[in-house]
Amino acid sequence: MEKMIGTWALVRTEATDADGKPITSAPFGGHNIIGRVVFTTDGRMSAAITDARSKIPDGETREYSCYAGAYTFDGKTLITTVDNCSDPTRMGTEQVRTVSFDGELMILQPPLRSYGNKPAEHRTLWWKKISNI
Repeated sequence: MEKMIGTWALVRTEATDADGKPITSAPFGGHNIIGRVVFTTDGRMSAAITDARSKIPDGETREYSCYAGAYTFDGKTLITTVDNCSDPTRMGTEQVRTVSFDGELMILQPPLRSYGNKPAEHRTLWWKKISNI
């Protein structure tokens, strides 16, 4: 858990469909994203991500997500019990993420789910630590 403690910046996102085929429109605008996640030593986390493109193409919406809560981490699985969020349907839920590390990057993968009116997809988010707190 010690490796996770601190503030992380989102550097990359990818998505695949339920069959593992790449989705051409990357989550949150692909490489033009703003994302931060903070993990504290006392078991709290807060995450916020937004599509930072200056113009959103016609027919698309700007993705934004934030939530916070108490978390547990067993070395592979991160579970956050949400007690504050931008999406009321997440309140009180457990947000589960598979966690791995690749050098200085932390990789988070939520389970297959639908985002908005899109078909279900697997998302992968790469984070780089920018501060130890």
